[in-house]
Amino acid sequence: MNGSCNYILTRMEDAGLSYEEVFDEANQLGYLEADPELDVGGIDAGHKLALLASIAYGTKVDFAGVSLKGIGSVTIEDIHQAADMGYKIKLLGVAQMTGRGLEQRMSPCLVPDGSPLAQLTGGTNMIVLEGDAVGQIVLRGAGAGEGPTASAVMGDVIDLARGNRPPVFGQPVANLRKARIAHSAIPAPYYLRMQLLDKPGALAKVANALGDAGVSIDRMRQYGHDDASAPVLIVTHKTTQTALDEAIAGFAATGVVTGTPVSIRIEDV
Repeated sequence: MNGSCNYILTRMEDAGLSYEEVFDEANQLGYLEADPELDVGGIDAGHKLALLASIAYGTKVDFAGVSLKGIGSVTIEDIHQAADMGYKIKLLGVAQMTGRGLEQRMSPCLVPDGSPLAQLTGGTNMIVLEGDAVGQIVLRGAGAGEGPTASAVMGDVIDLARGNRPPVFGQPVANLRKARIAHSAIPAPYYLRMQLLDKPGALAKVANALGDAGVSIDRMRQYGHDDASAPVLIVTHKTTQTALDEAIAGFAATGVVTGTPVSIRIEDV
């Protein structure tokens, strides 16, 4: 739901450029807000997600309940390695009503490269609606730049001039109910990238840390390297964010993980 972020991620993939290089390019093209963190930090898209969730579920807008993570930590290596495993990285917002309450999260995710979201390129937005009776509905359109922004604003101005003023949320604001905030507990597979010291037993120590937290490994790859640490990728079986956080915290005690591991949720959308 942020054309600027989608432009950055697809441009990195197509041109093999770093995040910093494409960030500067997007800024020069006018794709970024005066405060770029509103875009790349997921804040702008998080605002949109909170508004759409309110319309979808008849709840009061609750931006504070949105779990936010931007794209600043995504590297060109993540994009290439995700593609090597059949995925693309997108800034994905998910809102769903569960038995625990309303879950709203905005973060980079891996999606299968055959999915509609994976086909989204450049400064384009896409919304996927899933209903009990209608199944999946996909809406796609321009989402960044002066033209699309001006068109959207003028559309609202023209509606007001014509007296076309339906309830913004589909019903009177007074009827919106407050939803209980729920954070993601629905299990999902995760992509993990880390640097391991190139010595015997290093992988076994990481596998043990994952196992102690109840996280199971689905796939694992190690890439060639010239220095003392090796880049290692792991795709887990479905697990919770809590269990994954516990495993990552346990990596420090292994003495073989260098730097900060990167984890990205995988969504089958």
